[in-house]
Amino acid sequence: MVTFTKINTKDKNYPFVENLLHASFPETERRDDEGQRNNTDYNSKFSCYLITDEDTLVGMLTLWQLDGFHYAEHLATSPEVRNRGYGKQIMEKVKEIVPDILVLEVEEPEDELSIRRINFYQRCGLALCDKPYIQPPYRKGGEELPLKLMFYGTDNIDSQFEKIRKNIYREVYGVI
Repeated sequence: MVTFTKINTKDKNYPFVENLLHASFPETERRDDEGQRNNTDYNSKFSCYLITDEDTLVGMLTLWQLDGFHYAEHLATSPEVRNRGYGKQIMEKVKEIVPDILVLEVEEPEDELSIRRINFYQRCGLALCDKPYIQPPYRKGGEELPLKLMFYGTDNIDSQFEKIRKNIYREVYGVI
């Protein structure tokens, strides 16, 4: 059974989290290390979780508590434990700890991997929002990325989409 432990950069396992973030997300899909560390240690809306199964380091999750919803920014499992059922356990635990709507970004369903990822989240109970969504650049001079939002905890986010998008843009990406 997986356990989520909120950690900061002084935790002995923070290097595991940071290395997994680097290995799992290209530079264009994450902020620089200094910004990540600052959020981890000082941003009250941001939580960095180490995911374990007893003594096994399983993965990491970064979660934002925003206005009426939670935004899962980064979720990754260690390559050493992939395909062992941890993804489903992690998603069940995320749904337990999020008391309101859960929102996350996924790539457009354009290739086998992105389609498999969307299907996985749908099997875990999340729904795909059809509204167009653009991820702002994480870094100065970076490029926008067309993505989709997925959600859990409500039948539909269409009426809240603009509020959710603006909140993510402002709090997570520092735009608008």
